[in-house]
Amino acid sequence: MSPTVFPQHIIARKRDGGVLTTAEIQAFVRGATDGSWADYQLSALLMAIFLRGMTPAETAALTEAMMRSGVVADLSALRRPKADKHSTGGVGDKVSLHLAPMVAACGVAVPMISGRGLGHTGGTLDKLESIPGFRVNLTLPEYRAQLERDGLALIGQTAELAPADKKLYALRDVTATVECIPLICASILSKKLAEGIDVLVLDVKFGRGAFMADKARARELARALVAVATAMGKPTRAVLTAMEEPLGRAVGNALEVAESLDCLRGRGPADTMEVTYALGEQMLLLAGTVKTQAEARRQLEASITQGTALGKFRALVAGQGGDPRIVDDPSRLPQARLQVPLAAPRAGFVQGVDAMDVALAALRLGAGRAKAAAAIDPAVGVGGLVKVGEKIAAGAPLAVIHANDAGALAEATAMLARAIVIGDTPGMTPPLVDELIG
Repeated sequence: MSPTVFPQHIIARKRDGGVLTTAEIQAFVRGATDGSWADYQLSALLMAIFLRGMTPAETAALTEAMMRSGVVADLSALRRPKADKHSTGGVGDKVSLHLAPMVAACGVAVPMISGRGLGHTGGTLDKLESIPGFRVNLTLPEYRAQLERDGLALIGQTAELAPADKKLYALRDVTATVECIPLICASILSKKLAEGIDVLVLDVKFGRGAFMADKARARELARALVAVATAMGKPTRAVLTAMEEPLGRAVGNALEVAESLDCLRGRGPADTMEVTYALGEQMLLLAGTVKTQAEARRQLEASITQGTALGKFRALVAGQGGDPRIVDDPSRLPQARLQVPLAAPRAGFVQGVDAMDVALAALRLGAGRAKAAAAIDPAVGVGGLVKVGEKIAAGAPLAVIHANDAGALAEATAMLARAIVIGDTPGMTPPLVDELIG
C-alpha cells in the first residue's frame, strides 16, 4: 500500500488544507464501507473536511465514491423518464406524498428513496408508515416491480444502496459535522443518484423551521448540489422555498397523510399546493415530457381534477402492502385519544406562526424523534393550524392538538400558544417559492 493511502496521511493532508486525490477519497469511502478504517479515523477526516472544506472536484469524487459503495439501481428497462424530488426538510412538509402520484399520473416515473425524521423535521418514511401495513423496506427487485407496475415507489434506503452514507451519516450526527455543504451534497446525491433516476429536482428550504435558516447559506447549498449532480450527468434544478411557518395546516404523521389526501382531491392548503406545483413543473420540464411551465401546470392540475393522481396514490398504498381503504376513509389512519382545540386569547390577525416552535410542540407530543432509535407515535401532532395573515375571533381555534398523553398535551399546548402570535394587523411572510437554481 502506498503511504498516501494510509488513513493518518489522508487525515493530515486535509487537516493541513490540502486537496485530496480521487484515490484518497475512494480509500476513505472504502474504509467506511468495509470497516478497514476505525470510527475515530473516519471521524477525524469528517472533522477535517468540516473545517477545511472541499473543492467542487473533491465533492464530486466523494459523491461518486459513496454512490458506488453499493449497488446503483438499473432502471433502464423502465420505458419512461424517471424523476425524483428531494427536500432538505421542513415542518409540515408532506409534499412528496401527493407530488409523486401527481407526477406519475403525468407519465413520468418517480423512484423515490426517502428518509426518516430526526429532530424537528418530519420524515417521509414515518408519514408513510402511519398507513396501516405500508412497507417502506422493499428489496431492489420489489422496488423495480413496483415502479414497473404503478410508475412510482416510495421506499427507504436499502442495504445495497450507498452503504457508506449510512455509516458516515451516523458518525456526522454524533461528531457535530452534519452542517457541512460538501458532506451534505455527497450524502444526499449518493443516495439519489444510486436509485436509477434520470433527473432530479431539489427543494432547498430556508427560514426559521429549515435545516439551514440562513437564505444565503441555503442558496450556497442549492448551487453546490446542482453543480455536483449536473457534473455527474444528472440534469438537476433546485427551488429555494421559505420555511418560516409550517407548510400546510398539519404537523404530524397520520395528520399529514390525511392532508395529502386533501391535496389529491383538490382541497389542499394553498401554500402546500404552491410548493407542490413549483416542484412538479420542474420535474416534468427536466424529464422532457412538456415544453413549457404552463403545460406542466395544466397536466398536474388535470391529474387532480380527473382523479388520476389519487388513483396512483391508492395503487402505491396497495402495492406496498398498505390498507388502500384509508384513501377513501382517512379515519382508518391512527387517531389520537385526545383532540383538544387551542383557543385564541383575543380577536385579531395572525402575525406569526413559528415553524420551529410548532415542530418542537409536535416533537414533545411524540410525532418526531430526538434520537435516531426513538419510537414515534403516528397519531399525534398539530392539526387545523391557522396561517399568517388570517383574521381570528376571540376563542376561535388556532389549532387542534392531537395527543395520547395528558402531560405531553399540557406542555405542547403551552409551546404552541407561544408559537402563534395574534396582533391588530395581519402578519407578513416572505415569498414562499423564492428562487430557481439550475
